[in-house]
Amino acid sequence: MLAACLRPDSTRVGLKMCRVHQGAGLITQERNDRKMSTERLDGKTLKAMLIGGAENMRSNISEINDLNVFPVPDGDTGTNMTKTIEGGISEISSVDSESISGIIDKFSHGVLLGARGNSGVILSQIFSGIREELSGHDTVTALDLVEAYRKGVERSYSAVVNPTEGTILTVFRESTEYAASKIDESSSVDDFYALHIEEAKRSLERTKDILPVLTEADVVDSGAAGYICIAMGMYYALIGKLSAESYRFDSADTAAKVDINGFTRDSVLEFGYCTEFLLRLTSAKTDPDAFDPATLISELEAMGGESIVAYKEEDIVKVHVHTFTPGEALTLAQRYGEFLTLKIENMSLSHTEEKPKETKPKKKKPYSVIAVATGEGMCSLLTHVGADGIISGGQTSNPSTEEFIEEFDKHPSDNIIVLPNNKNVFLAAKQAAELYDKAKIHIIPTENVMQGYGALSVITPGITDIDVLVSNATSAAKGVLGAEITCAVRDVTLNGKDIKKGDYIAIAAHDIAATADTAENAVIALLDSLDLDEYAILTLFVGKGVSEERRAELTERLEEDYSDLELTVYEGGQEVYDYLVSLE
Repeated sequence: MLAACLRPDSTRVGLKMCRVHQGAGLITQERNDRKMSTERLDGKTLKAMLIGGAENMRSNISEINDLNVFPVPDGDTGTNMTKTIEGGISEISSVDSESISGIIDKFSHGVLLGARGNSGVILSQIFSGIREELSGHDTVTALDLVEAYRKGVERSYSAVVNPTEGTILTVFRESTEYAASKIDESSSVDDFYALHIEEAKRSLERTKDILPVLTEADVVDSGAAGYICIAMGMYYALIGKLSAESYRFDSADTAAKVDINGFTRDSVLEFGYCTEFLLRLTSAKTDPDAFDPATLISELEAMGGESIVAYKEEDIVKVHVHTFTPGEALTLAQRYGEFLTLKIENMSLSHTEEKPKETKPKKKKPYSVIAVATGEGMCSLLTHVGADGIISGGQTSNPSTEEFIEEFDKHPSDNIIVLPNNKNVFLAAKQAAELYDKAKIHIIPTENVMQGYGALSVITPGITDIDVLVSNATSAAKGVLGAEITCAVRDVTLNGKDIKKGDYIAIAAHDIAATADTAENAVIALLDSLDLDEYAILTLFVGKGVSEERRAELTERLEEDYSDLELTVYEGGQEVYDYLVSLE
């Protein structure tokens, strides 16, 4: 179990890429055993450390995902943190800089856009704070790192409306404070990271004492454990115990193999080319500080480009455009600078990006609604009741900050209403809203797709006052009780309930509301546990793995036993959860 592997007094061998985890003191011993220590950290070493952190995080995805309070196969913290840090690695993979600033600036930007899930967003803010202090430096000392990590604490706490102690926030703060108390002018960079990790491991174990739900479930905080994976990978790369010459992205996250026979001599180009590039603005061609990406967007639109996304970070512009004439797009862009990276894909072939479904530019609307959802039936339903755009994701697959920004750009509106439909998606949506300046973003804090469905039911074209519209939708979402029915994957005791592997559980309001031997009986047990006088409407969303016979049997039971409720049943097609239940 990962908790045991990370326990300071454990004698077990720990995580896959960091084999020395017998105790926190051994980190210090390894540091002392080194003949040479790093007095000043430069960009080349930092890059290797960040790659080492990403490698160790990726090697422990499953272990971190398994640190789930609820016994449900939907843990995704490890996946989210891996994809988040990979966003930063992709930005620095081709950068060869001796300067700290040259690495941390790009890495922080990539992590910010790649952030997904609450732990991923917090991680991105940690690195944003570190970047604030290190930017502009060629090399830094241990004392510089102390101030940078303190800024990381400040930024990460400010990113969360109501910071919860006993999480990654606590572990990062306590480990930073501890290292800061021990570091002085004679300390090395090695000293800082060794001390930081030692306390992080002790702090991780204390998360069980701070959050009772962790104690009862017998797990440590998954986000905090994920951070330690990253920190240890960085440290072992620093002291030469982990080679981090390059980073190998998982095949699932890289471009799919292309069947070139899908476009023959007799084919006609139907969908154009997906064209992406990073452009370094140059002083010889433009004023990099004053350059507005809107200028390039307008020019790309004038030449017929579609699905255009362009945003600027300092003197680098990232561009995505669908066009039949990529050469013309590149010529336009090169008027302002030079390319750092280029990718052009024929969209008639099978790439990771889907073929565009729309070929005509959308007309500007007073407002657009974007919802996060998964399952073919669920996505179709939300579109039918008013969502203008769907971002694929939810539990187990949280969309990134960049995915939100790209979806915003597809909907030319003065106002964009966002339904995150998952508490672990909210922070990425909020971060995207803060970065976006082409429209006013309104986030309705829907915690599940059932609340999102409820919010959509009151978003009507007849209401033109956006504040009234958002207020009505927020109230409607709050009035929905949503519950998820799934099968337990391990034994656990939560809130006094003994749950066995194979039991079906109903999760409502972040708690186990009922248990049963079948998914259908769990729905009934859930309803029997509630005061149904408060509700008038019952909506059932059927999952992908539920047979027609099971659905029909449950529907009949609900119609007979709960005739006072107005029942509607939809084929949601969602994974993991046999049924989603909505009461309003």
